[in-house]
Amino acid sequence: MSVIKIDNLTKDYGNHRGIFDLTINIKKGEVYGFLGPNGAGKSTTMRHVMGFSKPDNGSITVNGLDSWTEQVKIKENIGYLAGEISLPNDMTGLQYLRLISKMRKMKSFDYAEELLEYFEIDPNSNIKKMSKGMKQKIAIVATFMHDPEVILLDEPTSGLDPLMQERFIELVRKEQQKGKTIFMSSHIFEEISKVCDRVGIVKNGNLIKELEMSSLRNNEEKTYILRFKNDDDAKRIIELYPEANLNNDETIITINDNDINRFIKDLSTCNLAYLKEKEESLEEYFMKFYEGDVDD
Repeated sequence: MSVIKIDNLTKDYGNHRGIFDLTINIKKGEVYGFLGPNGAGKSTTMRHVMGFSKPDNGSITVNGLDSWTEQVKIKENIGYLAGEISLPNDMTGLQYLRLISKMRKMKSFDYAEELLEYFEIDPNSNIKKMSKGMKQKIAIVATFMHDPEVILLDEPTSGLDPLMQERFIELVRKEQQKGKTIFMSSHIFEEISKVCDRVGIVKNGNLIKELEMSSLRNNEEKTYILRFKNDDDAKRIIELYPEANLNNDETIITINDNDINRFIKDLSTCNLAYLKEKEESLEEYFMKFYEGDVDD
């Protein structure tokens, strides 16, 4: 069952800016990563899911409710962390969270207090005097504290130090174990790799690739890094595998699973000093689609 259903969504701002014919289906209990550089269309998509903007074409539903016409009902059970947070400067963190709690008609503030302790937040500090990271943590608490079934996270770890980034990742894992559906946009490969079941890669407002993270981990092609004890063995292997690359004294070879037995047989006649499998990272996979582009 698709909890979030984005069907041929288009929002054209002109000059090739916006999102175009975007289709994504996110299942219940799934953590879906939305990966792309700044300006690729991630935040625009999130805002449409929340019903903040009306599509030019296409539709979006959350639990069967239309994001534009039924946005008020959708927001009753959704948590949203904006990419650029804006908190009131004339309140303390606790005052702000209490206000949000009242607006949501929350019956208990217990989970909010648990999250404040988890992220080591002093909620009595004035928001105006808080660091960017502390404001981000307050916004995270506001996103999760009403225990929503659906959670949208737009660049969620912006401003967090490495320790708090790890705590946030652990929080996402715990929420998924509760059956939550999470849509998370980011340009940080590591956090997407750690928590997401599937990943959509977006470029210039177009979804150019979806992949199961398990398929990346179980890729049919494996890359090996070898170091030989003598040059003759290295030369012979390179002759047998012309696609091999040399990097100083290391030989890097990519082998399809179908050829692994032959590869092992050829290596058995060599005097190896070193052999290691190199796993393809999400970043390496992603850059295949952005080769030649200017990094953000």
